[in-house]
Parts: sequence; C-alpha cells; structure tokens
Amino acid sequence: MTNHKNSLHWWQRAVVYQIYPRSFKDTNADGIGDLNGVIARLDYLNDGTPNSLGVEAIWLSPFYPSPMVDFGYDIADYCDIDPLFGDLATFDRLVSEAHRRGIKLIIDWVPNHTSDQHRWFVESRSSRDNPKRDWYIWRDPNPDGSLPNNWGSVFGGPAWTFDPGSGQYYLHQFVKEQPELNWRNPELRAAMFETLRFWLKRGVDGFRMDVIGMILKDKELRDNPLNPNANPNLPANDLFGRLQTTYNMDQDEVHSAIREIRAVLDEYDERCGIGELWGELPRWVRYYGELGDELQLPFNFRLMREPWQASAMRRSVDELEAALPSFAWPNYVLGNHDQPRLASRFGGQSQARVAAMLLLTLRGTPTLYYGDELSLENGQIPPEKVQDPQGKNLGHERTRDVTRTPMQWDASPQAGFSQVEPWLPLSADFTSRNVETQSQKPDSLLNLYKKLIWLRGETPALYGGDYLALDIGVADCYVYQRRTATQTRLVALNFSAEERQLELAGSWKILISTHLDRQEKFSTGSFVLRPHEGLILAPEQ
Repeated sequence: MTNHKNSLHWWQRAVVYQIYPRSFKDTNADGIGDLNGVIARLDYLNDGTPNSLGVEAIWLSPFYPSPMVDFGYDIADYCDIDPLFGDLATFDRLVSEAHRRGIKLIIDWVPNHTSDQHRWFVESRSSRDNPKRDWYIWRDPNPDGSLPNNWGSVFGGPAWTFDPGSGQYYLHQFVKEQPELNWRNPELRAAMFETLRFWLKRGVDGFRMDVIGMILKDKELRDNPLNPNANPNLPANDLFGRLQTTYNMDQDEVHSAIREIRAVLDEYDERCGIGELWGELPRWVRYYGELGDELQLPFNFRLMREPWQASAMRRSVDELEAALPSFAWPNYVLGNHDQPRLASRFGGQSQARVAAMLLLTLRGTPTLYYGDELSLENGQIPPEKVQDPQGKNLGHERTRDVTRTPMQWDASPQAGFSQVEPWLPLSADFTSRNVETQSQKPDSLLNLYKKLIWLRGETPALYGGDYLALDIGVADCYVYQRRTATQTRLVALNFSAEERQLELAGSWKILISTHLDRQEKFSTGSFVLRPHEGLILAPEQ
C-alpha cells in the first residue's frame, strides 16, 4: 500500500485541469482566449487556499502557430506560439506563474501530423527527391489509378489527397491540411524528439500526446477490413467509421517509438507522458510498457463511454484495476474537448454532482475539463456558426463546438470571457451559471468541486490508497473503499432518482455529501442515500 504523499510522483497526486485556450479567457478583445488569460485566472485554479479550485496541474490544448483548420491540431511550427495566444515570453511567464503557485504545466504535443503549411511538408511536397520527402507518407496511385488503399479520414472522405505537382498521394487521417508524419524515418523521429526538448528546457512538466497510437501504420499500408458492427446510419462520407482500425493504428511497432519518446522525457526530472489512446483493454494496457517504460498515463476514456449506471461504472473500474500491472497507475476522465459535455452526456445537472465525487475519489489521476465544475451543458451552435471540421464535414450533430464554448466567469455581457462577441456563442444560462455566481452559493457544484479536491489532497486514502469495491446488494448504488495501512474512507454513490437504504457495519461519520448539507454520524445499521447523492465517510473512532 502507498501511505505517504511524498512517495508519489506529482502526476499521481495531482488533479489535472484541461484548458482549451481559445475558450478560457480573452485579454486582448479579439473574442479568442489567450495565454495571458490563463495567467490571469491561475488564482482561480489554485491560490493555495480552499477558496480556489485547488488543482495541481493544468493541461493546455494547442497554442502553436497554425492555420487553425483544426484549431491548433494542425501545427505549422512545433517550437513557437501563435500570435492569437501570445508569444514565447508570455509562455515563459505562464510557466513561472504556474510553478509559483505549485501548478504543473502539461502541454499538447501532436506527433501524428503537421499542418500542410509546416516548412517540413512544404519541402516534402516540393519534389520526389527532396531530403524531407520521406518525412511524410507518400504513395503512387494503384495501377488502375485508384487510391493507395481504402482508409478513411476521421473527418470524412478518403484518407488520401493527390498532389498534382509530384503525382503522388499523401496520407491524412484527419483533414487534408494535416499530412501524416512518417515515424519509420529516423531523421523525422530525431526532429520530433528535439521539439519535446525545446519545451522541456522551458520548464514544461509533461505532454498530452495526441492520437499517439496512430503514429505507426502498417508498413505495407494494407486495406482495413470492413467493420461488421458499424452504425448503418453513418453519413455516406464516413469511410473511417465503416472500417476496422486493423492497419492504421495500434501497430505492435508503435511501442518501440513510445519507449524512445519516454527516454527523452526521462532525460529531465519528473516529466510525464500522457497518451490519447483507444482500443480494447488488453491492448490499451500495453502502452504503460512491459517494464513501465512507455507512458505514465495512457488516457483512460472508458467511463465516458459507459451508460450512467452504477453497475456499468463499477464493472469498468474493476476491469481496469484487474488489468493493470503492479507498477501502473490508473487515471480517469469524464470530459474533454472532443466529447459532449459531461452534464449533457449523463443526463443533466443532478448527475453532475455524483460524477464529480466519482471522478475525484477513484484510485488514480483524475482529469477535469474546464467548465465541468460549473456543470456547463452542450452549447447551442446554429448550423451557420459551426466551426469544427468534424461538424462541417460529417453533419451539424457531430460538431465538437458544443463542448468548446467560452468559460463563464460572471454575469456581464460576455460572461467575463471577453469584451467582444466570442468566437463561439455563450451558453444561454451564463448569467446564472458562472464562476462568480456559483462561488457565492455555499451549496453550488463549484463549491462541491473545491471541497472534494481539497479533501482529496489532504487525505492519503483518497489520493494514494488502494481501491476495493463492496458488494452491498442495493441496486443503482456503487460503494467502494479507499484505504492505506492507517486510514480508510468509504465512498457511497446513488445513481438513481430514488432514495436508497444501505446497511453498513461499524460507526461512521459523513465527511461530505454531494449536496453539501450533511455531516451527521451513525452507528451500525442502515443509512439513507438520497436521490443522486454521494457520500464520503470515515470510520468513527
């Protein structure tokens, strides 16, 4: 058992808070958030007191120079800042100010593809014999003139675009402006490792690595088989969704590349690699490395895909715990920039409180998406205002814009986000659902998040203890212990809209209820969980 906080790495202790910089805080009145806006709100995230959220790490989505076709995931320069967000001096100040508050800084790294405006690709497409030609994936048409293979783009259409200048196709599994890098080329690998070192030298504490499992493809680029379980109602151009991902991701060779990436991180003290990964559990768990020498935290999205049911959540957690090798540290996430908002996905505001307690009391590192602490719901984006390429290409209902609307700071005309109209519409309820308003309501969701995060940070059983699910025989309830050798905490969650009665041996006291209104003690016997209520309990000495 792990008993002492100082025996854990920072990435095991921390609550991570994801910031989508375009949508967090605008300080130069252009309607788009920027790095100065993140600096301006660091005290909200952690000022060292329980009046702040108390997070110990932030993850920034891309801020690099970019044509913004995919809003920064199409990078034109890995080693600079887009003027929309600031400059390198601003970034250095952000690192310094975050570290001064005890906040670690994680940034996005996009190793699978660049922008077609990146100088590497400009050189690569200039001729077939350019030294950087092999830094990307180029192929001739098939003898009959057809595409090199049947792969589709995540954003719709084929994954190949013809380049008339050189007479070949290049691969892109996202928009055509995102050509894919060839990680089988050693010079490309070395150049990418240098982009990591550039930021590590500036004090970055870790990287969230975009679609890391896709960076190595089948050497022969074979056709993917049809997916027999594909949704029959997919849009006609969703070729990606109709195929299995047999040859375009999760290749066995990818693990050697990730070990090399990890070796670069290990050149510096206490740096963390987090990977965006999908796939079945037995293959997903391999990304920790057989010897713990790959990613410290392969992102675990499993809970986001479960129905809002106690049995489904418990099964997912128990399966993960059983699959992890002894050295592996779990992690959980309930929301991010690619998925519908937590409150919308799980059915509304009442579930958001139980979701908060679940996320912040499971064993492992939790990642919180900005605005979930306010229970923001999916934004309403009129079709003419859709900006996300996924929504533009695959239909309005597929847009990720709904989860990227501006942070709501106060009830002023632009919700305290900007002095001008934001790049995406504000939620209609911003005058009541904002940081300032919720901060002043003792029982608000925001204050629940603050209390949960601070309680977690001072409770060894919660931040570092073991996990044990309890069989209580009550439908719709998920109950588990977190414990070290010297401390036990019990978490009881009611996923239903009805009251549930539980039997629990011993004497207990309620440390916190998701409603922030109970602190009673009770002895051996039954106790009641109200509808959509969660409790954290401690043994009564």
